[in-house]
Amino acid sequence: MQDEEKKEARDEDGITYGAVEVPANERAVEKADAEYTAANIQVLKGLEAVRTRPGMYIATTAAPGLHHLVWEIVDNAIDEALAGYCSHISVTLNKDGSVTVTDDGRGIPVDVVQDSGLSGVETAFTILHAGGKFGEGGGYKVSGGLHGVGASVVNALSEWCEVEVKKAGGLYRVRFENGGNIVAPLTRVGDVPESEHGTKVTFKPDAQIFTETTVYNYDTIRNHLRQMAFLNGGVEIALHDLRGEEPVGETFRYEGGIREYVAFINSGKTPIAPEVIYCQGAEEVTLVSGEKLRIYCEVALQWTDYYNSDGIYSFCNNISTKEGGTHVEGFNLALNRVINEYARKAKLLGEKDPNLATDDCREGLTCVISAKHPNPQYEGQTKTKLGNSEVRKIVSAIVGEQLMQFLMEHPVSARAIVEKAKLAAKGRIAAQKARETARKGALGISSLPGKLADCSSKDPEVCELYIVEGNSAGGSAKNGRDRETQAVLPLRGKILNVEKAREERIFKNAEIGNMILAIGGGIRENFDVSKIRYHKIVIMTDADVDGDHIRILLLTFFYRFMRPLIEGGYVYIAQPPLYKIDYKGNAYYAYNDAELEKLKRALQLREGYPFQRYKGLGEMDAQQLWETTMDPKVRKMIRITLEDAVEAEKVFTDLMGDEVLPRKKFISENARFAENLDY
Repeated sequence: MQDEEKKEARDEDGITYGAVEVPANERAVEKADAEYTAANIQVLKGLEAVRTRPGMYIATTAAPGLHHLVWEIVDNAIDEALAGYCSHISVTLNKDGSVTVTDDGRGIPVDVVQDSGLSGVETAFTILHAGGKFGEGGGYKVSGGLHGVGASVVNALSEWCEVEVKKAGGLYRVRFENGGNIVAPLTRVGDVPESEHGTKVTFKPDAQIFTETTVYNYDTIRNHLRQMAFLNGGVEIALHDLRGEEPVGETFRYEGGIREYVAFINSGKTPIAPEVIYCQGAEEVTLVSGEKLRIYCEVALQWTDYYNSDGIYSFCNNISTKEGGTHVEGFNLALNRVINEYARKAKLLGEKDPNLATDDCREGLTCVISAKHPNPQYEGQTKTKLGNSEVRKIVSAIVGEQLMQFLMEHPVSARAIVEKAKLAAKGRIAAQKARETARKGALGISSLPGKLADCSSKDPEVCELYIVEGNSAGGSAKNGRDRETQAVLPLRGKILNVEKAREERIFKNAEIGNMILAIGGGIRENFDVSKIRYHKIVIMTDADVDGDHIRILLLTFFYRFMRPLIEGGYVYIAQPPLYKIDYKGNAYYAYNDAELEKLKRALQLREGYPFQRYKGLGEMDAQQLWETTMDPKVRKMIRITLEDAVEAEKVFTDLMGDEVLPRKKFISENARFAENLDY
């Protein structure tokens, strides 16, 4: 940004902008007042409601909600890091099913809160909407938690919760049981050096609330903590799992912050330019109300030889904004403007050439956008889309200036980036022609593919589409299905690996075209989940290596071209049985080795009694396929979910991309989980 552009200016929203000097250590500027006392705790004003309707606070009492309890306590520690007072966070999964989160922040206030008559700790853990994050007088300038419900919700949904605070030379402890009732009030239980400070929270989820499971998944927690470490460069986050015979754990610390995050995401890809470009800056804005806000953003980006254009990962105050928002809009504006401006200055685009589209500039791009805002406004209850209009202009200005500076200083990399975008533009035009050809030709003079055996119901909520490997199994499925609600689409062989193919090739693939038409929601940016014809898309393949490969090819296609299907939980994996035992005129089925052994014992079979091991769906007739795999009353299916987009991105890239080493590493790390491999 030029000096004259840094002068105070008022935009069409009535917001006044002024550039702010960004020091080397941004966290030093974001640092809140060191004096963090009960005066910082504000009560917006009850805990029974949380236990009565936990879904209102953690969305679900299934596994995602269980893990959400950990995120809430970790987020409080991260907010201490954002305030400038925490450098180490530890999460421990204990043998008894409880979780301990420790930080070296300032420590939750232990003096009495005037509005509640309780200590700061007891107030924060027993009263909803009580905390130090409500703006004026609050203990934080920037935080992820804005509603003051995190700690109290965790307490309400726990069998017991114990909090220890080191503060001002004292060690304080309080214990809650049975949904947040204080059974041991806050007491000073010892002395610690004045230099020691922080908070330790241990809680055990209540099995009466989390009836599906109370077992934490190590990988889920590991991935989340690693993400937090990337987003908060220099903060050390350790994970310890004490539940097994041997303790395991990992420690994450990334001095490079989101620059290392981008490199991590791209680790299985080939960069077209070696640099991870980094932009950062802050501006002070004056709202129409007269309120002054300091808004900071940092962006890291790198292009690879991949063809997808959905590699944008955005955050505000460490919260993932999966639907984007104004910070992403600002980035897109700057990206398109700068790439086109540089391309014309460098004569890489002719005078008569049309401008490159934003999607052209984004093809193969991996980008992490992290904004810090004192008062973020999110669209919807899930905090997935940032709505503050002032952020758009700030991000656009910061990225625009610094990305142009990078391109000017690195002409070789700049040329590679522009040529990548130009190639993407050619592919986009070819894909548009392929779409048009597809509409007129192979994909359909008729509205639905001829291979599809559709169901008679037109209600998507009850309709199911079985995508079946092979014509033989497809024939059995068509004959055995419930014709009212179950449709069958057979696949011939393996579909195209969309991870490596350009879009025009994808549209020419008959099997992919059949799926697009059958599902009915479109693809990519035009995909509309409200128009899909089935609310269950069931992948049904053989239980062998080829079947596994077909499943991952299909999941790759859905992830790249119909991601809302996975995000909405509409995709399932059918689980056909592996074994059949005929005994006294009856057929018995087992879905794995453990079930087979259990079945043998239940039937009291002699050693060596014969059984059948299914190698493919084609070995089952229509009746058997219905009884074992398609009958809603008895079938087993796995629902595919998408909780971590970054981890999913890496898995698909590692398994389906060009690089061999990441795939080899994945196989070696997961080989011990493999069963029933064909040799």
